[in-house]
Amino acid sequence: MKQIISARDMEEILRKGGDINSAIAGAMLTPSARDLLRDFETKNGARATAPAAPAAPAAAPAGGSPVTKLTSRSPMAELEAYFKSPAAESLKQQICEMGRRLWQRAYVDGNGGNMAVRVGEDIAICTPTLVSKGSLQPADLCLVDFTGKQLLGTKTRTSEILMHLQIMQQQPKAIASCHCHPPYATAFAIAGVVPPTCMIPEYEVFASVAIAPYRTPGTPEMGKLVADLADKHNTILMANHGVVSWSHNNIEEAYWRMEIIEAYCRTLLVAAQLGKPMNTFSPGHLKDLLRIKQNLGFVDPRFGLKECELCDNDEWRPGVQCAVPAPAEAPAAADPSAEAIVQAITEQVMGKLRQG
Repeated sequence: MKQIISARDMEEILRKGGDINSAIAGAMLTPSARDLLRDFETKNGARATAPAAPAAPAAAPAGGSPVTKLTSRSPMAELEAYFKSPAAESLKQQICEMGRRLWQRAYVDGNGGNMAVRVGEDIAICTPTLVSKGSLQPADLCLVDFTGKQLLGTKTRTSEILMHLQIMQQQPKAIASCHCHPPYATAFAIAGVVPPTCMIPEYEVFASVAIAPYRTPGTPEMGKLVADLADKHNTILMANHGVVSWSHNNIEEAYWRMEIIEAYCRTLLVAAQLGKPMNTFSPGHLKDLLRIKQNLGFVDPRFGLKECELCDNDEWRPGVQCAVPAPAEAPAAADPSAEAIVQAITEQVMGKLRQG
């Protein structure tokens, strides 16, 4: 395999100086490395020229975006080069690792669950269909465009890819998405109950939950109902089905949300069996957590709400009440017939007193 020179490698080559042509001979340059080389030539009049081999993007730095400049319209040679590159192999390994975690925690059964990571303007790497997430291998993964068409991969892409792609189209921040069937969270989805708020800080910061109505898995209708919620929610319960989450950072963060919502739902159901009202923190405390959440770049529909509007738990009613007092009731109107009777009795009494 040809050497791949990233932007960081190019910076080091330029810093050291010397014969740049020799340093990059026979290598493939990433788009960002080519940009650095072009800028260097413009500023310094250097005669170095980059090789004409198809470019392969560098692996994203820790916490960085995996999105490249590739599109579904890129030449197949470039797509194939990328799909076999260290950057793509690293992403495939991450997806397989998340698959093993899902399986080990019993968030998936059989061949259930699926994941996708956006790697270009309109392309994504995704899991295949009919493969257990516990035995997923990098060679099993697929490259698809945003219509769901498979571009590369020996196995057939997941049947639910449209949902992941529709999330990424609806929510431009979404880079990675994860779908599975964690039992406790799925129980809430079956019951049609959004978990209550103001209970545990980690849940408030990392998750923003809503419920999408049921539609047949894999259909565009299902994907649309989920994607319509992705603007303000990053963790979506799918009625009678499971959970899907997305991240603007990486696939591991999308997976973390599964751990968080499953632990939260399980804890709530255990607490409900203790026979005592559940304690909650105040709307003021929740507002502090929402500030942290907003600073992390996460979404939430409650940003900007008043404190008395934050802890609305109609489904559970855990004791949190709005601090705004209810308006005083108007005095009841007098009954005319009752007044007439009182008046008649009063006149009779006064008449007897005058006679005496």
